[in-house]
Amino acid sequence: MKIAVMGAGAVGCYYGAMLARAGHSVTLVARPQHVAAVQARGLILETKAFTEAVKVDAIADASGVADAEIVLFCVKSDDTPAAGREMAPHLSAKTSILSLQNGVDNAERLQDVLQRPVIPAAVYVATDMPGPGHVRHHGRGELVIGAGPASVEIAEAFSRAAIPTDVSDNVIGVLWTKLIVNCAYNALSAIPQLSYGRMVEVEGVRDVMQDVVAECLAVAERAGVRVTDNLPATVLGLAAAMANQLSSTAQDLARGKRTEIGHLNGYVVRTGARLGIATPANRALTAMVKLMEAKAEG
Repeated sequence: MKIAVMGAGAVGCYYGAMLARAGHSVTLVARPQHVAAVQARGLILETKAFTEAVKVDAIADASGVADAEIVLFCVKSDDTPAAGREMAPHLSAKTSILSLQNGVDNAERLQDVLQRPVIPAAVYVATDMPGPGHVRHHGRGELVIGAGPASVEIAEAFSRAAIPTDVSDNVIGVLWTKLIVNCAYNALSAIPQLSYGRMVEVEGVRDVMQDVVAECLAVAERAGVRVTDNLPATVLGLAAAMANQLSSTAQDLARGKRTEIGHLNGYVVRTGARLGIATPANRALTAMVKLMEAKAEG
């Protein structure tokens, strides 16, 4: 298949590389420095098992999505409307669009811009980009996507490309489950720039995480969202499984970039306010990350 990745950062480059290795034609729509590196030497995919240069196309313009059968939409949440408008004129009527983004409402927001269906996807992968055109994989890689006319075919193709992909009729519940995990870890990892394993060793941090999760669960319940059972225990157990991982929010702050905190803890705060649920722990973490963003901006 012909596949385009709109907003090819660490997540988009990883999935693009895996699909290209399986024989699909992949075009990355990325920042100019990444495009130049990929055009010069290929996309460097570094995993625990191998490192190789993967042949993909790369372009800095949204026209790279033209004629794609599938578009993986991987831009930062704040950039969703603008990026959607940029790629809209180039999309084929038959293109399937998957939102591989943090937060729970990006597919809906993109759908409003494009006026066509967008498949939400929950992404479970640990990656970073140590340099232009170089993606490093730390672990996992599975996807859960929403049900749609092409979802089963997409899931089968991705699974054959070593991307385990399931189709769920409760993908919003899956996205909320991931959101709650992110709310517990992202800001607390970002503020001190500590990995998950080191972070939870600090006195009081686990208690704060439990407060954050309890608020998120209260908001989800009031919103009528069904999340994974026994989620508090699952959240705390993640630190051992990903002890060396820094959150995406931590990586953004380290690079002086805007974070997605407004679509993580901030989203819970706004939804809680609308539904009459107090969220003081999430509000405090959102404010602290925004203070660090303000400091980085000078």
